Amino acid sequence: MTIRPEWPAPPQVRALVTTRALGDMAREEGKRRLRALLPAEPVWLRQVHGNVVVEGKTSSEQPTADALFARQPGTVCAVMIADCMPVFLADEAGTAVAVAHAGWRGLAAGVIEATLDAMKIDSSRMLSWLGPAIGPEAYEVGEDVRAAFPGHQDAFSGRYLDLYAVARKRLAERGVTRVYGGGFCTYSDAARFFSYRRDRARERMAALIWLA
Repeated sequence: MTIRPEWPAPPQVRALVTTRALGDMAREEGKRRLRALLPAEPVWLRQVHGNVVVEGKTSSEQPTADALFARQPGTVCAVMIADCMPVFLADEAGTAVAVAHAGWRGLAAGVIEATLDAMKIDSSRMLSWLGPAIGPEAYEVGEDVRAAFPGHQDAFSGRYLDLYAVARKRLAERGVTRVYGGGFCTYSDAARFFSYRRDRARERMAALIWLA
């Protein structure tokens, strides 16, 4: 019902991505099932496909942002996904974690770079894991999307965009060389994943990370 990242993060770094088997995370029933797997109520965001990053803090309000980080153990950072890519970040000492909601708009706006800046940790000490997203053989885009990535033409194959390739390049340009994951496709794997592009529906999965 969940996917756990395979990456060499310290043992106190915990992360997971829900699958459709756990339910729709946009509905209370799905969130209730998810809570049984977590140490605390997640910090949820009001996502707008931008590059605003906030620090995860317990609050009844949903910050308007597309990434959040935490240094305090037990603070669960969460983003909703249905084709956009969750980008997990953690430092090698396990002192901070983050997750960014990175569709093409967020990537073009610099949400990965903004998250690294907010964490204030040397990028050479960072690790990243790229979670489930629409894959490069399914993500057909228009010229407006191509124009948003002038330095990433190698991430395009005809009319198709590889979000994972863009993320890896953005991370590498900031000095993050230990990057894992990226072998998923929410669109083609209907048995495991919700996909907005495939179903035009509002069901969502969740990507979460915290320090134990």
